[in-house]
Amino acid sequence: MPTSRTPPRRIELVEETHVGDRQLDALLDRLDRIAEQLERLNRTAEQQDGFALVARELRQLNESLNTLAYAALGQSPPRVRRRAG
Repeated sequence: MPTSRTPPRRIELVEETHVGDRQLDALLDRLDRIAEQLERLNRTAEQQDGFALVARELRQLNESLNTLAYAALGQSPPRVRRRAG
């Protein structure tokens, strides 16, 4: 049975050619821009991880505050089933 997965890409061997100084400079500039973009993406991913952690902590704090508020009123909090995540 054929699968819809594509095989992993492979790097093809390329004939060795002389690269001029201008071409090399252009390649290095492009690599520098790619490196900067990767650094930006990594910072963004780290910030998103931090935001997810803060959101989770705030959700737990909110649940604790709700429990305390119900306890102060002499009631038990309603049981709510939460989704996993």
